[in-house]
Amino acid sequence: MLLHDLAPGMHPRRVRIFLAEKGLSIPRKEVDAAGHANETPAFLKLNPLGKLPVLELDDGTAISESLAICRHLEELYPTPPLLGSTSRERAQIDMWTLRMEFELSRPIAQVFLHSSEFYRGRIEQVPQVVDHARRHALATMQWLDRELASRKHIADDLYSMADIVAQCAFVLGKAVALRIPPEMAHLSRWFAAVSARPTARA
Repeated sequence: MLLHDLAPGMHPRRVRIFLAEKGLSIPRKEVDAAGHANETPAFLKLNPLGKLPVLELDDGTAISESLAICRHLEELYPTPPLLGSTSRERAQIDMWTLRMEFELSRPIAQVFLHSSEFYRGRIEQVPQVVDHARRHALATMQWLDRELASRKHIADDLYSMADIVAQCAFVLGKAVALRIPPEMAHLSRWFAAVSARPTARA
């Protein structure tokens, strides 16, 4: 297997943390997105959307989308489980992972896409999107802070893919001044704990 990676990217970071939690090491190829290497014909054969990460299997199959990559890796290496061990756990973790994807990660990514210098000239940046997405992310943080009052991690008391998606979103949030407000004690406690894990800098 070969992981086509982008060190500063939010979605590639998810896969690296997932691998580190599993104790796995696979070959990586850094893709120079700043230099448009993800727009070359060779890369677009792997992922026609030109996005990272991409996991290239030994038979030439290319899997993109970080959640799909992690699902594949979980099937191959189920220990420790990060996507659940029972039907109930898998459903619960999937539910919370999707909530973190759509209610937190996507709004923070929208703020970055529509305000950062990196995407200036690459996409049409819309200031109104930034304002709306920022409000959405902050509302999600308030809700998540209440949820975390009763458990250690996002899906339950065990660290899972839902935590990985959220913690990577908050790392990107730092780049666009979307930090966890200090009065959100439960969310702040959770983020300090996941950030202290040895895998957090993968």
